[in-house]
Amino acid sequence: MARNTLTRDQIVHAAIEHLDTDGLEGLNMRALGKRLDSAATAVYWHVKNKDNLVLLATDQVWSELELPDLATADWRTAATAMATDLYAMFTRHPWLVQVLAAHVVYGEGKARHDDHHLAVYETAGFTAAQADQAAAAVFTYVLGNAAGTAATAALTRKLGDGSTAAEEQVQAAMTQAREIAMRYPRLRARLETPAATGYAAAPDGTFELGLRALLDGLARQHTGKAGDQ
Repeated sequence: MARNTLTRDQIVHAAIEHLDTDGLEGLNMRALGKRLDSAATAVYWHVKNKDNLVLLATDQVWSELELPDLATADWRTAATAMATDLYAMFTRHPWLVQVLAAHVVYGEGKARHDDHHLAVYETAGFTAAQADQAAAAVFTYVLGNAAGTAATAALTRKLGDGSTAAEEQVQAAMTQAREIAMRYPRLRARLETPAATGYAAAPDGTFELGLRALLDGLARQHTGKAGDQ
């Protein structure tokens, strides 16, 4: 495509697809231009640089999130829905974890989400300061759980690059990890469980269990009784 037939939206959506398959480290303007059947120089007419493109892609993805109706949903239901949706977004786009570690992330999509997340708690009667703490606690909990998905995606790319050395390196590391675990009784007993056989894996229901416990704690702090309101 020539520069006058490209649009910013086309570039941003192509960048998201590229990031989903190749991660943050795999994104470059030449590869993106090839995906768009265009010269890399044509892309630069629409975005300033790679960092600018990453921020545009990140904000576009943040706009995928649905915002619960606070007039019909209680705060626990709304908070659970937003956290679950956010976790699903990180799972669909694991490169976002890399972006948050390397960039100052901002934009309309993220601001829309963050403002509504604060409204979940303020509408329930939390003070502004309590809402700030609650929203930050839930966000960091979701992000921490998504780190495992991001690590798995990065490892999968590494093993899929056709490099025998990469696969041998990972297998050697996993073998050494198992050997160390054998010296500890509780780890040894869990070596054949799904959480042990998958890299950075966790037992089924771990995310949901932790989220309920976190929201129970917020409810107790706010009302003195878990599950109220």
